[in-house]
Amino acid sequence: MDRSTRQAALLATAVAVPLAVLVVLLSFWRFSPDEPKAAPATSAPAPQATSPVTMTAPALTPRATTLCRALLSQLPQALRDRAQRPVTAGTEQNAAYGDPAITLACGVPAPTFPQTDLVSLLDKVCWHDVVTPEATVLTTVDREVTIQVTVPKAYEAAGQWAIVFSNPIIETVPKLATPPAGCAGSA
Repeated sequence: MDRSTRQAALLATAVAVPLAVLVVLLSFWRFSPDEPKAAPATSAPAPQATSPVTMTAPALTPRATTLCRALLSQLPQALRDRAQRPVTAGTEQNAAYGDPAITLACGVPAPTFPQTDLVSLLDKVCWHDVVTPEATVLTTVDREVTIQVTVPKAYEAAGQWAIVFSNPIIETVPKLATPPAGCAGSA
């Protein structure tokens, strides 16, 4: 590189670098807020209901009683941040979490539905769901004892709440010898 080219390059660098720094500083000044944002307020956790949840308790066969007791002994103490709550009936077959309560009932009658209805395989447990104005009711269709989970409309993605129960169900309630069509892959 000859001397005149080198001097031109140095001059261009001497002008470009300070100019770039000036542009960056002006951009920060122009786009920064006039006042700093207030720190987010920390809030205390919302109080959770602890009153018993009203549930029914249908009579169970001795086998269903054994399986439901085993299932309830494996349920989590909380669903995400919703603590387990007492129930008014069937403490060996029912569980409730949060407010509004997400409920689990073990030993309910098996659902009847058209063969063309969809069933959902959620973490190897097969469910049939019914959406009502108040809640989504998910009922197992591939288990020796039927389990029903009711998720109020206040919660989004009902299946994501029910899936938490899949492992305890798989561990404690045997799969039917012949599950309904559409339940291939259930454990």
